[in-house]
Amino acid sequence: MRTTVSLETIGQLVEGRHENPFELLGPHEINDLGRRALAVRAFLPTSSQAWVIDPAHEDRTLPMRRIHPAGLFEAICPLPQKNGDGASTHYLLRSVEENGKKTITMHDPYSFPNLLSDFDLYLLNEGRHWQSYNRLGAQLRKIDGVDGVNFAVWAPNATSVSVVGDFNNWDGRRHPMRKHIPSGFWELFVPGLGEGTLYKYQIRHHDRVFEKSDPYGFGAEVPPRTASKVIDLNRYTWHDAQWMGKRAETNWLERPLSFYEVHLGSWKRPGDDPTRWLSYRDLAHQLVDYCKEVGYTHVELLPVSEHPLSASWGYQTVGYYAATSRYGAPQDFMYFVDVLHQNGIGVILDWVPAHFPRDGHGLRQFDGTALYEHADPRRGEHRDWGTHIFNYGRHEVRNYLTSNALFWMDKYHVDGIRVDAVASMLYLDYSRKDGDWLPNQFGGRENLEAIAFLKELNEQTHAQHPGILTIAEESTAWPGVSRPTYLGGLGFSLKWNMGWMNDTRGYMQHDPIHRRFHHNELTFSLIYAFHENFVLPMSHDEVVHCKGSMLDQMPGDLWQKFANLRLLYSYMWTHPGKKLLFMGSDFGQWNEWNFDGSLQWDLMQWDSHKGLLKCVADLNRLYRNEPSLYQVDFDPHGFEWIDCHDQDDSTISYIRRAKDPNDYLVIACNFTPVPRVGYRLGVPELCWYDEVFNSDSSFYAGSNLGNGPGRQAEPQSSHGRPASIQINYPPLGMSIFKPRRE
Repeated sequence: MRTTVSLETIGQLVEGRHENPFELLGPHEINDLGRRALAVRAFLPTSSQAWVIDPAHEDRTLPMRRIHPAGLFEAICPLPQKNGDGASTHYLLRSVEENGKKTITMHDPYSFPNLLSDFDLYLLNEGRHWQSYNRLGAQLRKIDGVDGVNFAVWAPNATSVSVVGDFNNWDGRRHPMRKHIPSGFWELFVPGLGEGTLYKYQIRHHDRVFEKSDPYGFGAEVPPRTASKVIDLNRYTWHDAQWMGKRAETNWLERPLSFYEVHLGSWKRPGDDPTRWLSYRDLAHQLVDYCKEVGYTHVELLPVSEHPLSASWGYQTVGYYAATSRYGAPQDFMYFVDVLHQNGIGVILDWVPAHFPRDGHGLRQFDGTALYEHADPRRGEHRDWGTHIFNYGRHEVRNYLTSNALFWMDKYHVDGIRVDAVASMLYLDYSRKDGDWLPNQFGGRENLEAIAFLKELNEQTHAQHPGILTIAEESTAWPGVSRPTYLGGLGFSLKWNMGWMNDTRGYMQHDPIHRRFHHNELTFSLIYAFHENFVLPMSHDEVVHCKGSMLDQMPGDLWQKFANLRLLYSYMWTHPGKKLLFMGSDFGQWNEWNFDGSLQWDLMQWDSHKGLLKCVADLNRLYRNEPSLYQVDFDPHGFEWIDCHDQDDSTISYIRRAKDPNDYLVIACNFTPVPRVGYRLGVPELCWYDEVFNSDSSFYAGSNLGNGPGRQAEPQSSHGRPASIQINYPPLGMSIFKPRRE
């Protein structure tokens, strides 16, 4: 048939090799026999007939001619009139499908303008489009009164990209996208689509054709299904304005921070069915009640971004922008965060920018080439985890990750991120043998691109969302992890103190009779305690991989195990640094954590387990009420040893001070089951000292050896102090004293 389109151009479209189908499809002004006219073309490979329809007069139809047997149709129309606001009236297409059994009427996707502007594309290529999630992925739009979804994806090396989904029978011929050159972003507006639409991108790289989930997809099918889902993230009404306003004005480094680390899928299971999960909405109310009872200030969630394998606990992320559909819709997770905020509880997300899995529908070889990862396995593969490492040297990759962190703070109101595996990002030779890594441009082992990314991440998150926290899981002696970038640091708010965790847990695992030979494991942490803004973590990593539960790791008989664990937590809550405890550890679960089941809540029928939980709750209560335990966590002025040398009796004693140095607590710990009766302890002044906490109290199922209600100081010097009190050290216990000066 006669047409103004070249056969070569038609061939590129039909064969799926055309980078810009808009050059061929949609409305095009032409010269038809000396008259200006409009050629409307549509590629309808499953249609037998097609018409162009005037939307103002649907009875006015113009038949389209088939100009190629593969299904390319064309109609020559008069130039359209302009409507009242000056925009062109959009025509409709009508086609007959399924051998004449079905008629479809639709707007033409190739008659609508772009969403991505030249400025958007410039910022994306520069790596500085911080709200890229408002442009890429599946964006719900209304254009000239027509609702639909704008799809946009980065795939610079693809030969062609199409949107496929339940709306076009997953047929990659139906909706080929336009490539923006030279930026490498592909885009298409598909009218008539709405929330809930399932879709993927069909990508052609030379002769290979494959499907990928949307890197910016806001929702996904429940695994093992892998399609992305169109989601409207702007239709939830928030009720946490009071929390958000207060958050921005709070210096969290001088506030009590007690993180309850939770894996949502195994905290509780509904009823007796181990194969089901609680929903975000059910979890919200139950977690609020529990956190308020025990006194936690924040919940820290193992990753909730979409992941294909539940056994990865979320640490092998595929959908960075999608809250996992296992527990409900994205709006349900917003409700979860909202309810916790309304009850004064913050929400921190574990976030994984260090690596991503090899799953075929994910980021790996996204456009047929190593796009998000390094091509060279010496930089692009994690040997330990069998995953890929992000290429932080690419602007678009850094933008993808930084924008993702901002996305969770913007759209979901989360209060911060705990960044997983930072050490693996900082060092090019992390967990690699000689010859299996490439040095940086200066010959060193530092990953300069990752360092620049982490600094930029922390600068942008803190600048755009005042009051949020960024927390590094970093296990080396890298200097300045939690120091500002303008001072040469990485810019994190806090850093996990892995050294304290390993030393203290190792010390507590020794039989008390041998602890005198390991006294330095208990005291060494105070040498470096103020080099960083530390969190003291007893996390999920300490109760997996055959380590056993925290209770099971304690030595001794049943009574001693509980006493040891109460003592460990008491020492942890009075040591400088913020606190983090994994679920189940606070009531003494016996079993090692199993992601595929529920915590052992039935243990709460026993006094020993109830007593341990009461002990943690009282520690949290004391922690909130005593500024000396949180105001000066990161400065040596907040801590003083009384006696750190009593290794023969395995006791230590120290003072914690608030900003007001006259506001302090005296803390005495006995790490053996032998009571130390009549022990003289040096104190700063001559006054009465209330015993405000005793981990051996009968309320906690202890032996109730203590110093209640307190002790009067005597003018007898001890431990270099002008006064002293005579106390009883409880067996495997801690006593805390507070001066009363009336």
